[in-house]
Amino acid sequence: MADVRVVIVDDQEPYRRAMTAVVEETEGFVVVASATSGEESLGAVARLRPDLVLMDVHLPGLDGIATSRLLIEAPYRPVVVLLSTYDEDQFDLADSGASSYVAKATFGPDRLSEAWENAVPTH
Repeated sequence: MADVRVVIVDDQEPYRRAMTAVVEETEGFVVVASATSGEESLGAVARLRPDLVLMDVHLPGLDGIATSRLLIEAPYRPVVVLLSTYDEDQFDLADSGASSYVAKATFGPDRLSEAWENAVPTH
């Protein structure tokens, strides 16, 4: 089976590096690109057609929730997992199009695999 292709979207380099390390540690997943904004991620997704987008909620310009909504309306629809340092109850994730939310503090290989399995039960 082919690796799950991942685009990481976060405006802060330490978090991009941390998420990249988690993806690289997780068997069956590979990072194909990273982006620093919602706008930049839209171009990367259109070009690279990843399976999964790990999207920070708080981004400059087009935030992660708005970007997620745009991604699910596009012809190619990757799975979107939203991440943040804040608790989930601080956001209105309804109608965001994201398959799940993971707190950055709990994000690791197990949470990544779980989020993918819950979003794509037959992969």
